[in-house]
This record gives sequence, C-alpha cells and structure tokens, in this order.
Amino acid sequence: MSARVLVVEDEAKIAALLRDYLQAEHHEVRCCSDGDLAVVQALDWPADLVLLDVNLPGRDGYAICRELRSRSELPILMLTARVEEIDRILGLELGADDYVCKPFSPREVMARVRALLRRVHGPAGHTPSGRLRFDDVRHEALLDGQALALTPVEYRLLHTLAARPGSVLSRARLIDHAYADHRVVSERTMDSHLKNLRRKLQATGDTEATVEGVYGVGYRLKL
Repeated sequence: MSARVLVVEDEAKIAALLRDYLQAEHHEVRCCSDGDLAVVQALDWPADLVLLDVNLPGRDGYAICRELRSRSELPILMLTARVEEIDRILGLELGADDYVCKPFSPREVMARVRALLRRVHGPAGHTPSGRLRFDDVRHEALLDGQALALTPVEYRLLHTLAARPGSVLSRARLIDHAYADHRVVSERTMDSHLKNLRRKLQATGDTEATVEGVYGVGYRLKL
C-alpha cells in the first residue's frame, strides 16, 4: 500500500537514502531536517507515517514525538543512535510505535514501515481492531459480536490497546488511560488487570486474541 511518509532527519545522506527506498515502494515522501518544523509538516501535509530521528537541530525527536502523540495517532518510527535500553524505552513511553538503531539496514527500516502500515490500515476491507466494538455509554465491549464481561478499568485498558493494535504501550501510559483521577497505582495492580483482561479474551474461545507482555517495555493487543 502506498502512503505519505515524512522523514525527519538532519543528515542529508541518510534522508536521501530513506527517501529513495520509500519511493521505490511507491510512497510519497517529504524530508524535513529541522525539529522545529517537523510537527507542522507532519500534521499539515498530512503524513500517514513519520520516520523520526532523535538527534535534531532545534527540538529533539523526543519532544517532537511527545507533541505529535498528544495531537494525533500518527504512526512514528524513531531512528536513534542511542543504543541504551533506557533511551529506547523513553521513546516508546512517549508514544513511538517502533524504533531502529543506527547504523541500520534500509531494508530493515522498510520492513518496519510495512509492518506499521499494516497495523494501521490492515488488509483491504479489514482493520486489526475491526473485530472489536465498543459502546462507551454502556461500557460494553464485543469481540466478533460476543460480549466481554469487563470491569470499567478493563474496558478502558482494552479500548486503549485496541486504538493502537500491535503497538507496545508502557504500563505508565496504560495507567494514565485506565484511571482518570490519576491515582497512584502499582505495576503489580496493573499487571493483575491485564492478566484478567487476557483471561476474558481467551474465554471467548478465540485462540488469537490476547494481551501480550513485552519484557521491560509494556503490553500490546494481538488479534
């Protein structure tokens, strides 16, 4: 599938390389080298996906990612030379969908781009989250038409995960969405809610639907 991809990268050779590979897969590409202009370009164009370098002149990639995520569910693939685990986790907690460490293989980047676009758009006529239906008035969720007996917290957790199927969301982000009053909640409590949610999904008899933990990062919904 073709898409509009914004490459936010200040190294001209890397930006050109990514542009060439993306265009070879029939994507429409724009490049931006200034962090201060990235958010405006991503939203005003508008882009379908952003490749976002962390180290940029002006605003860095983390600040851009935070603002983009506060205003849009636009998929974000971060490009970083920072290989420490804490740097990767920070990007994911700010809302990035995936990351690639420099130096990278352009083919790996293209594979991740394809995966992100599949998560968002799915195969023709189907979206990954299309099997789920939510009634926010009744706080009722249905999987393939079958009602799930969820608590209010479980309902909000499933709603949050389903909004970005396949993407890994940190515990901190899930807690923020599950508790509107911003109470202090332990990770153990959150893990317990997610375990119960996983059990209720599996109780439908569906062998594919589950909440999957990603060690050291967070959780994602698989359908």
